[in-house]
Amino acid sequence: MSMAKTLNLVGVAENEFDGSVVVVAEGPREDCQKLVDWLEGHGSRTVRRPGRVESVDARWTAAEGGFRSFTVR
Repeated sequence: MSMAKTLNLVGVAENEFDGSVVVVAEGPREDCQKLVDWLEGHGSRTVRRPGRVESVDARWTAAEGGFRSFTVR
């Protein structure tokens, strides 16, 4: 997910069996919010969104610090 990398976030995006995608991102709150905004279709138009996003269910929790980069599985 190039937007997460552009924002210097770390974490992972994983496809689920039901066709949904789970994204876990860690970084400054404002940059994570930019990622959510982008996924919802707001914000930066310079980086294409992956596929079609029908809805975003954002949940905010404390960072666990287990990521070194952003990967897509």
